[in-house]
Amino acid sequence: MIDAQPLLSPNRTRDVQVASLGNDTLVLRSRTWDRLKFEVEYARQRGTTANSYLIQATEPALIDPPGESFTDLFLDELQLHEYYQRLSYVILGHVNPNRVATLKRLLALAPYATVVCSKPGAIALQSLLSDQPTSATTAYPEEALELGIAYAGDRTLKLRIVRDGDQLDLGNGHELLFFFVPTPRFPDGLVTFDSSTQVLFTDKLFGAHVCGEAVFDEHWKELQADRRYYFDCIHAAQATQVETALGKLATVKAKLYAPGHGPMVRHSLSRLTLDYQQWCAEQQTQDFSVALLYASAYGNTATMAQAIAQGITQSGATVKAINCEFADPAEIEQAIETCDGFVIGSPTLGGHAPVQIQTALGVVLATAAKTKLAGVFGSYGWSGEAVDMLESKLQDAGYRFGFETLRVKFKPTEAVLKQCETAGSEFIYTLKKTRKSVAPRQFVAETQTDRTGQAVGRVTGSLCVVTTQKAGKNVGLVTSWVSQASFNPPGITVAIAQHGTIEFLATPGEQFVLNILKDGSPLRRHFQRTFLPNEDAFTDLDTELAPNGNLILLEALSWLECTVQNRMECGDHWLVYATVNNGRVLDLSGVTAVNHRKSGNQY
Repeated sequence: MIDAQPLLSPNRTRDVQVASLGNDTLVLRSRTWDRLKFEVEYARQRGTTANSYLIQATEPALIDPPGESFTDLFLDELQLHEYYQRLSYVILGHVNPNRVATLKRLLALAPYATVVCSKPGAIALQSLLSDQPTSATTAYPEEALELGIAYAGDRTLKLRIVRDGDQLDLGNGHELLFFFVPTPRFPDGLVTFDSSTQVLFTDKLFGAHVCGEAVFDEHWKELQADRRYYFDCIHAAQATQVETALGKLATVKAKLYAPGHGPMVRHSLSRLTLDYQQWCAEQQTQDFSVALLYASAYGNTATMAQAIAQGITQSGATVKAINCEFADPAEIEQAIETCDGFVIGSPTLGGHAPVQIQTALGVVLATAAKTKLAGVFGSYGWSGEAVDMLESKLQDAGYRFGFETLRVKFKPTEAVLKQCETAGSEFIYTLKKTRKSVAPRQFVAETQTDRTGQAVGRVTGSLCVVTTQKAGKNVGLVTSWVSQASFNPPGITVAIAQHGTIEFLATPGEQFVLNILKDGSPLRRHFQRTFLPNEDAFTDLDTELAPNGNLILLEALSWLECTVQNRMECGDHWLVYATVNNGRVLDLSGVTAVNHRKSGNQY
């Protein structure tokens, strides 16, 4: 049952909605129907919610207090619940200045609560409490942080730093498991799983900036555009790290995603997970990639970086965003080597660029080919020497620029952020024009084996997933080695590697379903990952049974119900011939996924 109790303000622009998630767990949704901020991710202007969660266990815990825009409304509502004075823990999925403003007021009401966060979150929290620029290298006593002490003026706060895999028992069956999921934009990212409710508190993952009365996602199809826009704004530039996070979170069986913004994800949990996997995969297959390097003292340069990244992704390119404060030179070098162009941004501190940016610039000058496109941006308080230094060093080295250098004094305005977004689009436009000039042909000594492999690699095949049963268990195998073999009866051949699959489709009369995938489908990546021995690969997928008893993947383009007729040995593969008994196209507008290989010597 949902016990929603909206407390509407007279003009109905802001309120706090309370609902039960079951088993002593409440969500407090601080809502606004107005556009909360002018950053790019709020541009759809559909309002937003800042979701906080109260677990009313033996040791009560509050997860993710909202930003200062909701501080008064939120604390007024929280004080209606008896548990607030007995709060044992305040858990922070990430730390930012707005959230810390509410945290200070909250801890005045619950002075005995311990703040739980990641190690980078603790560093950022100490910095913000002391009104100093956030930096991974800020010189606070690390021993104090490790002992659980943070300084806020003349008082100390109790602190608990958690690492990946740490657990916290709140009592009443609520045992929390923590996942450290750092990304360039949120280097302190922390996701929390409650084993009692099987709720995964995902903070910045799986959210949407949309406000409404619905607590859950019953009408999730109406949220698709908002969810994709949110992903493009927040996560597209850090898709590699998001993929890593998804892999970690897949180790628990969540029944509900509780994000920091938007409705609870219950009815479309598996679909949204697959969407995130697909959207991340799309970022890796774009024709152009850009390395976006930056550091940020007060968040202004980071905000500019986000807007530039948005312009780049909207123009159909991949962005690898790297916060240089939390990256080592090897990561920066690898990004620069593989990108088509790079953009670097810096604040100015004491008339200089931060040490991390100076290090990154050295890596760029030593690594990046002069044919790569460059861009420079940054914010400053007084003089802006760091931006000028970056521009002059890259100009002197002979790099061409994809947009005019962006300099912003203090906090960027909405107009400035739009200019940054346009600069990102302009960068890709220039990159595409540059690509039209064909590079000189390089003659490389090749063996006959290399040339033969390349030629065989030009043979393309439809990407498919074979579903059948083995030892009473549903199994799935990705393959692109499928061909039509006969007209009457209709038949196909499937080539299967011998290693580990000798008993797979080995017997005449054995039944299987061939699921033909559509272009852009995440199913290929899903079945190529390693599953645990007792893990069901089909749990989170939309399926139905074919007449022969094997699974049809409803996300596929089409399916064929097949019967094995015979099998022969072909080198290191078995060639299986099967007749087609039944089949249907599931998506008439879809395009068949095709596997393009550079060489015929491997899959």
